[in-house]
Amino acid sequence: MSKKHNKKIFIIDTNVLLHDYKCIYNFEENDVIIPIVVLEELDRFKKGNDQINFHAREFTRELDKLSGDMLLTANIPLGENLGNLHIETGKEFSEKVSQSFPDITPDHRILAITDYVCSTNKNKTVVLITKDINLRMKAKSLGIMAQDYRTDKVANIDDLYRGITTIEGIDQLLINKLYDNPGGVSASEFTLDQEEKGHKFYIMKNNGSSALAHYNPASKLLNRVVKQTTYGIDPRNAEQTFAFDVLTNPEIQLVSLTGKAGTGKTLLALAAALAQHKRYKQIFLARPIVPLANRDLGFLPGDIREKMDPYMQPLYDNLTVIKHKFSHQSPDFLRINDMMKEEKLVITPLAYIRGRSLSSIFFIVDEAQNLTPHEIKTIITRAGEGTKMVFTGDIEQIDSPYLDTGSNGLSYLSDKMKDQEIFAHVNLVKGERSYLAELASKLL
Repeated sequence: MSKKHNKKIFIIDTNVLLHDYKCIYNFEENDVIIPIVVLEELDRFKKGNDQINFHAREFTRELDKLSGDMLLTANIPLGENLGNLHIETGKEFSEKVSQSFPDITPDHRILAITDYVCSTNKNKTVVLITKDINLRMKAKSLGIMAQDYRTDKVANIDDLYRGITTIEGIDQLLINKLYDNPGGVSASEFTLDQEEKGHKFYIMKNNGSSALAHYNPASKLLNRVVKQTTYGIDPRNAEQTFAFDVLTNPEIQLVSLTGKAGTGKTLLALAAALAQHKRYKQIFLARPIVPLANRDLGFLPGDIREKMDPYMQPLYDNLTVIKHKFSHQSPDFLRINDMMKEEKLVITPLAYIRGRSLSSIFFIVDEAQNLTPHEIKTIITRAGEGTKMVFTGDIEQIDSPYLDTGSNGLSYLSDKMKDQEIFAHVNLVKGERSYLAELASKLL
């Protein structure tokens, strides 16, 4: 039997608790310390309707339940096979900390406490866990180990699931077979793994000919994917064709679309939703509010709706693109206006969805890369019968200071759900907004 390794001490920053309020249970048998200043900061976040406000309240309740009648200065057991937790009160700045960071800020107070824990536990490894990159750099400058919170982080972003594979040199007879058999062709004929899990897409090529194919994990068949105009929008490349295929497939209840700006993620999702309006009671198009430059919405003029409009405008722009595909008197154009008047089509901030019933709804969440894994989970677990959920975003363009390409909810979703039969993911590569937009995306 191998010897159990020495217990470590993990010191948790505020942003980690706001990211995952149950994170204290994810450090195995190691001990967890919460600096007193973190409780002070959580107190500032407890009021509000955003997910971080919910997490602040929930952690406080969790801490109260754990401690019961015990003092928080004592070692509180976290559970079977887990370590202990306690609150470390404020500490004097050591000479090293005070000379490096004379300003008494919450971050520097956390560093002072971490420095104290290191000096009083020289026989143990002490690690500061924070999602604040700059705080990690400050800690490392003081000789303190610091890490990101990695429990819900995608291990290797380079291996992130893309959903599409190109296969060269496919036998021409097999390509012809895909065209001649609309019911599908066995994946075994293409020497694909019969134990393949999840929906996958293939671009099959042979010299000048090619075929687009979709692998269905339930039937283990490959079906040719045909380009289709969907509510006035024509797919301009293979990835957009695949996107329309999953967006209009009722068997696929959960979809993620990734890609840089201009690849058509939101436009495709909205067009697919409108084309299927008879199948769903409502279409919700929502996005998280991430204030620019970390400024609160309060600085914007007007009432709450006027404050939200700048953040919702890109969604209205996509709707306008679709409307311009039709004449003003066409049934499709008029239907969009009627749906908005009757609230069959709702464009709203994501926070406004909380508490609403999500049954028989086509639910599109735009800019999902700005959500945490826990927020994505919270949204999906609200799905009722007959609901389809679509998450779109660009994992390279994240506005939250505490998320990155590996820790955001959109990457986490595609990584964890890729083998499920009700989920499909498509990564859009080619920008179709304009040559100018594509050039800027590549070069600037």
